[in-house]
Amino acid sequence: MDGRCPGPPRWHGTTVVGVVRDGQAAMGADGQVTVGQQVMKHSARKVRRLYQGRVLVGFAGAVADALTLLERFEEKLEAHGGQMARAAAELARDWRTDRVLRRLDALLLVADPAHLLVLSGNGEIVEPDDGVAAIGSGGPVALAAARALLRHTALTPAQVVEEALRITATIDIYTNDRIVVEQLHETAPGA
Repeated sequence: MDGRCPGPPRWHGTTVVGVVRDGQAAMGADGQVTVGQQVMKHSARKVRRLYQGRVLVGFAGAVADALTLLERFEEKLEAHGGQMARAAAELARDWRTDRVLRRLDALLLVADPAHLLVLSGNGEIVEPDDGVAAIGSGGPVALAAARALLRHTALTPAQVVEEALRITATIDIYTNDRIVVEQLHETAPGA
């Protein structure tokens, strides 16, 4: 044993931030993929729309693991008629009981206009109190920037996400300024 304490995995190579407020959801990510100390790609797409464009998902961690979780989450969304919270709960249950999933080194950030959830690597689901969350190496910087912007400006969720990522790109070496932001709006019944 080397004496190091086991801790949470370190996510390198991305920043994903999401904001949900006033019936709107926005999620964005930078485009950088880093392997070791080398930038391998500048324009990766780490935020996707799922279930007929009604759910946003972003991922951080080992790419193959993150894509596996993304596919599993999409299957759960389809199976549960787009109910994001229920799909997340089912994925978390599988994550804790499935031997393959337990070994995956990734996080998912999922959002619809009413909810924002972080699905952690140990099968936990966290819904932030303030409607903002961030994952990845630049997550703490993006989270702080987004919270400050939400408290002190009238920016929309999409504008908050974009500006938080731009700030993060100036600080975190694993985050670049090739930003993709997706947004959703609550639809009125019958619309």
